[in-house]
Parts: sequence; structure tokens; C-alpha cells
Amino acid sequence: QTVPEELQNGGGFGYVVAFRPFGTVSWMQTVVASPDAARYVFRNETLPPFSPYEVKVGVYNNKGEGSFSPVTVVYSAEEEPTRAPTTVLARSLSASDVEVSWAPPRENQHKGRIQGYEVRCWRHDEKEENAKRIRTVGNQTTTRVTSLRGNALYHLAVRAYNTAGTGPSSAAVNVTTKKPRGWTTLPCTTSLSTPRPCTANLDTRRATDPSAISASSSLSPWLQVLYRWNRQSSTSVIETNKTSVELSLPFNEDYIIEIKPFSDGGDGSSSEQIRIPKISNAYARGSGSSTSNACTLSAISTIMISLTARSSL
Repeated sequence: QTVPEELQNGGGFGYVVAFRPFGTVSWMQTVVASPDAARYVFRNETLPPFSPYEVKVGVYNNKGEGSFSPVTVVYSAEEEPTRAPTTVLARSLSASDVEVSWAPPRENQHKGRIQGYEVRCWRHDEKEENAKRIRTVGNQTTTRVTSLRGNALYHLAVRAYNTAGTGPSSAAVNVTTKKPRGWTTLPCTTSLSTPRPCTANLDTRRATDPSAISASSSLSPWLQVLYRWNRQSSTSVIETNKTSVELSLPFNEDYIIEIKPFSDGGDGSSSEQIRIPKISNAYARGSGSSTSNACTLSAISTIMISLTARSSL
């Protein structure tokens, strides 16, 4: 910063700039004769990029020299990083977010500071030059890329940057975002034609009506079968990705059953509660009847639950 005129204390005011390579003994000096000067440029074509120098600035006028400022360290201009980050990893966090991490280049492989990193992310069916760009600052070596498309393949690459520009890119890595929420609502029915104890057979069949299948129909969600006694609040859960599952139900108990699809992208909506009434011993010995309920299951498949007789007698 320049010295105000009232503090120059005489004519012939100017500055003395002293500098030396960091770690050396001898100072080089130059005179800047203008009292309004606020900078000095030292040019040397052999100067390596990002070389540290110790600098101090003094003052003088016609009566002699004044004091010097404290010594500070400055650097010559840097070059952009010459090496790419390594060990780039990516993992899907959700249908719209992925996390990227990397290791920085070794310190002796670049000629300047690394001020941060630039992560580029582009979908497989997009051009790399149109990639989404996220910049980190400082030593941060992990970041999150958001607002992506669900169940889509993405490519990601990382490069370091500083004031001179960006360095070379790492090799691209691939990651597929998780499956999104969004299940098609399809009808399902339940039928009861047997006495207790019995076995509940859960069958899954693909819907055949194309208009009833959502954009998520290519997904294969798991199913959760939740069941409990009508008089209890605790619920048992069976998870399966198969087309059938068996539930052994006790004698003389009311049961409530729900079915819910789920996947990496999240849970689908539960079906309506299906109440299976208890069946008496007398009923179990003979007559047999049938009841049917209608329920709605938010899924990409049509679900059938059928109960068949298995007499304990």
C-alpha cells in the first residue's frame, strides 16, 4: 500500500523493493521512484513456476532511507496441475444423488498449488462436453452430485485446478443411480376358501396391460408381506423377491395382512389391509366357504393371495 503524502516527510519520495529466493542470504534491490506506485514486476525467463521469494519494501526521500516493512513470502506465477487425481470412486446414494471421492496428485507432480477440484458428470447417452460440473475448494476430496435421473448410468471424472487453469482429467468411472420411487397402482384380489390352520400362498404375476405399467416396470422390486393378529399391534414381516411365499397361520385367530413392494429407490405404497377372519373348529371339520376382498397394491405386478385347506385333524 502506498504511503499517504502527509507521511512522506519531504520531496523525492519513493520505494525500495528488496527480494531474494526463499532460503538464500543475499537481497536483490530495485528502486521505484514514483510515490504513487503500488506494484513492481520482476521478470526472469529462467524462474521456475511457483517459486517462493522473500520480499520487503522500504521507503526513501531526499533526506535518506526509512524503515522496511516486515518480510513476506510471495510466489512466482504457477502452472496448471500436470497430474490427474487418482483412485476415483463413485457410489449411488439415491435415485438422484451420487457421492464421488478421489485421491489428490502427489505434491512433486505439479508446479503450483491445487486450489480445488472439478468433478464432471454426464449421463451415458449425453456428450461429455455437456457434462454437469461441480467445483470443490481447498483440500476437499469428496463431494455429492445431485439432481440426477433415477436408474441411469453416469460417467464421472475429476481434475485439479488453480489460478492457472485446470489439469488433466482422471479416468472416468461409472455409477448407476438407484431405482426411483413410483409404482403403478394395479388391482389384486384375495380369496379364502379353507379352514384353519392353513397356508397362505402368495403368487406374483406380471401385468399384461401395457397401459397399466409405469416407467418403472422394468424394475423388479422385492415384496414385503406384513401380517399380525388382529388383536396385537406387533407385526411380522417376510421379504422376498420370489414369486411365492408361504405363511403358516394359527387356528382360531383373526389375521391382518398387507403387501408392500420396495427397492433401492424406496418403498412403494402398501396394499389395503386384508382381514382373514378366524375359522371355528366346527367349521374346520367340514363345510368350507369362500370370501373375496378387493385391494389396491401400488406395484408393477398383480398380486394374488390364495388360502388352501390344510386340516390339522
